[in-house]
Amino acid sequence: MKFLKGENVDRPPIFSGMGNVVKPVLDKHGIIFSKVHRDPELMAKAAGGMYKEFGFECAVVPFDLGVEAEALGSRMNYYDEVEGLLYPTVKEKRVTSADDLVIPKDLRNAGRIPVVVKAIKALRRDLGNHVAIGTYVLGPFTLAGQVKELDRLFEESFLEPEKTGKLLEKLSGFIVDVFKVYQEAGADYFTLREMGGTSDVMSPRSFKSLIKPHLTKILAEMPRPSILHICGDTNAIIADMAECGADAVSVDHKNCLAETRQKLGPKAIILGNFDPIKVLHKGAAKDVGPAVLDSLKGGANAVWPGCDLWPEVPKENMDALMSALIKV
Repeated sequence: MKFLKGENVDRPPIFSGMGNVVKPVLDKHGIIFSKVHRDPELMAKAAGGMYKEFGFECAVVPFDLGVEAEALGSRMNYYDEVEGLLYPTVKEKRVTSADDLVIPKDLRNAGRIPVVVKAIKALRRDLGNHVAIGTYVLGPFTLAGQVKELDRLFEESFLEPEKTGKLLEKLSGFIVDVFKVYQEAGADYFTLREMGGTSDVMSPRSFKSLIKPHLTKILAEMPRPSILHICGDTNAIIADMAECGADAVSVDHKNCLAETRQKLGPKAIILGNFDPIKVLHKGAAKDVGPAVLDSLKGGANAVWPGCDLWPEVPKENMDALMSALIKV
C-alpha cells in the first residue's frame, strides 16, 4: 500500500490487481473452478491461498469478467458440466441502447456483487491487515461489450459515437458505485480494467474522444489507490492513459516498457509486464526470473503480470516467480 501511495519501500512488491488464482491452490482446497465464482467462502480461500501457498503479496477477487454484466441483466454460462478450467462467459446480452440499460436499485444484492462483497469480508477476517486486498471492475467500453453485442457496439462507436457515449456515461456511474461497495466491504486497492480500449481494436483518436473522458470521470470518483489497466500495445495512448488520473498504470507484455517509461517520465508508477501465458504458464521455471527482472530493468516499478494469471500455472513456475525477488 505504501508503494501504491508513492512512498518509499524496501523492494518492488510482487502482486496483481487482476484475476489471480492457480490450480495448486484450487486442488489443495478441493475447489471446483466453476463453483469458485459463486461461493464467497471458496472465492476467499482461492484468493487468500495465493499468499498462503506462494507469498504472492495480495488477495484479489473476483476471478472472472462477468460480475458487472450479470448484475446488469446479462445471463452467464458457468460451464458446470465441463471438466477443467473454463471461465464463465456471457451467453445472453440484453442491451441494444442506453435506454435499455437498467441500473439495479439495490446494487449490494444485484447478481454476484454480494458474493464478491462477502469474499472481501472473509479475506479481511482471515488475513487481517497483513495482506492487501484488491478488486477490479471493467471499464465502461469493455463492460458495454459484455452487455451489448460487440459488432453492434463497434459499428455504433464508429458511425454514431454519441449513442455509444450515452451508454458509457450510464455505465460509468454504475462502475463508480460498484467500486464504492467493494471499498465499504474492505478492499484496499482498485483496478479499472478497460481491455476494450486497447489500440489493437480502437484507434488512438477514438480512445481519446470516446473512452478517455469516461475513464477520467470514473477515476476522479472511484476509491484510491487506483490503477488503470488496458491490454495490448498501449504506447500510442499511454500519455492519455496517464492523464485519466489513476495512481498507477498497468500495461501488458506487448508494450515496450522503455518507451512507456520515456513517455511518462520517472515519477509515474508503471505496473507490468511479464507475459503470464508464454512465460509463467507455458515457460520453463528457469526463464521466469529473468523475465521478471527484464520488466523491472525495462521500467516497471513492481513485479506485476501483464494480465490475469492463467489458472494452470505450474507450481514450480509460481515458486520461481516468488524467488525472483531475491535477486532484486
